[in-house]
Amino acid sequence: MSTAILTGQPVPGSSIEGDLRSLGFDVRIATDPADAERLVAEAPCDARVAVVDARFVGHPHALRLGLTDPRFPLAAIPGALTARPEGRDAITRALARENSGGGGTALAVESLPDRLVTALDDDGAPVHHVELGSLVAAVPADPQTRNEARQAVADIDDEAIRLKSAVKSRDGFFTTFFISPYSRYLARWCARRGLTPNQVTTASLLTALVAAGCAATGTRIGFVAAGVLLIASFVLDCTDGQLARYSLQYSTLGAWLDATFDRAKEYAYYAGLALGAARGGDDVWALALGAMILQTCRHVVDFSFNEANHDATANTSPTAALSDKLDSVGWTVWVRRMIVLPIGERWAMIAVLTAVTTPRITFYALLIGCAFAATYTTAGRVLRSLTRRARRTDRAAKALADLADNGPLASLLGRVSPRQLGGPFPIALAGTLVLAVSLFSGVTWAPVAGAFVYANTAGHALRRPLKGALDWLVPPLFRAAEYGTVLILAAQADVNGALPAAFGLVAAVAYHHYDTVYRIRGNAGAPPARLVRAIGGQEGRTLLVTVLAAALTAAQFKAALTVLAVAVALVVLVESIRFWVSAHLGGAPAVHDEGETA
Repeated sequence: MSTAILTGQPVPGSSIEGDLRSLGFDVRIATDPADAERLVAEAPCDARVAVVDARFVGHPHALRLGLTDPRFPLAAIPGALTARPEGRDAITRALARENSGGGGTALAVESLPDRLVTALDDDGAPVHHVELGSLVAAVPADPQTRNEARQAVADIDDEAIRLKSAVKSRDGFFTTFFISPYSRYLARWCARRGLTPNQVTTASLLTALVAAGCAATGTRIGFVAAGVLLIASFVLDCTDGQLARYSLQYSTLGAWLDATFDRAKEYAYYAGLALGAARGGDDVWALALGAMILQTCRHVVDFSFNEANHDATANTSPTAALSDKLDSVGWTVWVRRMIVLPIGERWAMIAVLTAVTTPRITFYALLIGCAFAATYTTAGRVLRSLTRRARRTDRAAKALADLADNGPLASLLGRVSPRQLGGPFPIALAGTLVLAVSLFSGVTWAPVAGAFVYANTAGHALRRPLKGALDWLVPPLFRAAEYGTVLILAAQADVNGALPAAFGLVAAVAYHHYDTVYRIRGNAGAPPARLVRAIGGQEGRTLLVTVLAAALTAAQFKAALTVLAVAVALVVLVESIRFWVSAHLGGAPAVHDEGETA
C-alpha cells in the first residue's frame, strides 16, 4: 500500500488526511524531518511514498495528479512530493541532507516537501512538476491566506476540470463534437464502478469484431448493424483513453493494447466487409487489401516523420511557420484536421457507407479519402523537410533503421558492396521502382530479379545513417514495396482465395511493423534481431513471395501464402505478447499513447 507522510499535525478543519486516504494512501504523521526520514525508510519498498505538508490546502484532484500518476518516478505539486519505488533513493538522499544540514526545526517556517523538491531539482533529478491549471495547491503560512485558499478551492469545481482534462486536448472534429461530449461521462461511470481502461479496450475490440461479423453476413440488416456497432466500438475506444486520463490508470500494457486493438478492429472490419461482399457475389478483397496497405503506409509515414524530427536540433522551416500561422485561425484548424481523415472521421464514414451503400462503394470512398489525405500530409512533410535546417540525432537515425526492418539478406548485400552508391532515399526509391516495373512486366521470373535488385538496394540504403532530409521516407517505401508485391502477385494469380491469403499475410507482417513502432514509442527499442531473422526481414519476405509466385501454380501459391501468413503471425504474436506482458509485470515505466494523430 502507498504511504503518505504528513509533516506535522493537520490544521483543525483540514481534509488532507481524508483526501490522502481516498487516494489509497496509508497516512503517517512525522514530527520533524528526522522522523520523516525514518518513516520513508520504513515504508514498503515496492510501493509509492509521498511527503505532504500538513498545512496543504487544495483540490483533491490536484493531489491525485501530483501523487498518483504512474508515469513519473518523481512528481511534485506545491506542498507535496511523491516517488515511485525507483525514485525512493533520491528522496531518501534529499532527506538525509536536510537532516544533516540542521533543517529539523524549520517545519513551521517552510514547507519540507518544497525544500526537498528544490534539492532534487538542484541535483538534476527527474522531478515532474505537474501543471495544475486553475486547480489550487498551496501551503498557507497564516490563517488569512488559508481562508483565501479554501475559498479558492470552493470557487472551482475540480470534478468539472477532471472531466474536461479526460478528453484529449487535440482531437478530430467528429470525435470532439459527436463523441467526447458524452463519452467522458461514460468514462466517469466506468471509473466509479472500478472498471479499468484495459477492460474497456477489450470491450471495444469485441464490439468491433461483432460488427465485422455482422458485415460478413452480406445482408442489409447485417450492414446496418455493422455500422451501428462500429460507431459503438469507437465510442468505447474514446472512453478507454478518457478513463485512463480521468483515473490516471496508465500502463505499458494498456498503451500497447489500445494501439494494437485499434489496428485489429479496423482491419478485421475490412475483412468482414470483403466477406460480406463475396456472399453477394462481389469480390472486393483487392480493395480491402489495398485499403489496409494504404492506411498502414500512412501510419508509417506519420511514425517515421515524427521519429526523425521530434528531437532534431536547429529545427526551422517556413512551411512549419505557415502551418503554425494557419493554426491560429480557428476554422482552418478543424478543416485541416478533417481532411487528413483521422480515425473518428474515417470510422464514421465507413459506418455510414456500410449501412446505406455497398462494400465496394465503401472501399472506393475509403481509398479515395485516404489517398487524398496521404498526399496532403506527405507533401506537407516533404516540403517541411526540404526547407528545414535541422540536424537529426543518432537516436532518430537508429529509430528509422529499426523501422526499415531490413533482414539478414539486405545486411549481407550491403556489406559486400564496395561503396555507397548514393543517399539512402534515392537508393531505396530506385530499388522500389525497379521492383514495381518487374511486377508488371508480364515475365514470369522478372519479379524475382526485381526483388533481388530491391534487396540489394535495401542493404545499400542502410549503409549510411538515415539523417538526410528525406531519409524518413525510406521505411514507408519499404512498407509499400513489400505489401504492394504481395497484393499484385496475389491478384495476378487469379485464383479464388489468393487475395484473402494475401490479406492475412500482410496483416501479420503489418502487426510486426506496428509492434516495432510501439516499442520505439515506449523507449523499449526495436524487436530482437532473432525475430527479424526468423521472419526474414522485409526484403527477404519480398524475395520469397516473388520466388513462390514464379515457381508454383496459382493454387499452390495460394496455399503457400496461407502457410506463410500463419507462420509469420504465430512467430510475431508469441514474441510480442511475451515482451509486453513481461515488461508490464517487470514494472516497466507506465506510458500513455494518445493514439492516432488527429
